[in-house]
Amino acid sequence: CGKRFNKLTHLNDHMRTHTGEKPYRCEECNRQFSALGNLKVHMRTHTGEKPYKCEHCNKGFSQLAHLNTHVRTHT
Repeated sequence: CGKRFNKLTHLNDHMRTHTGEKPYRCEECNRQFSALGNLKVHMRTHTGEKPYKCEHCNKGFSQLAHLNTHVRTHT
């Protein structure tokens, strides 16, 4: 596809979008992922971990993007 990456691991992760390979499996629900980072984020749905906190109301979020969306509600 012509996409370029600075790190081989990023290229390998991207290549899986073309091959459909999903080598990372959640042991809790068997959902599969093409990138280890996506599995790690997914695991928070099982552990309840919410490492991102809103500085305005202290609400916790499992993903940074969700916190960023929430913060806009305070403006």
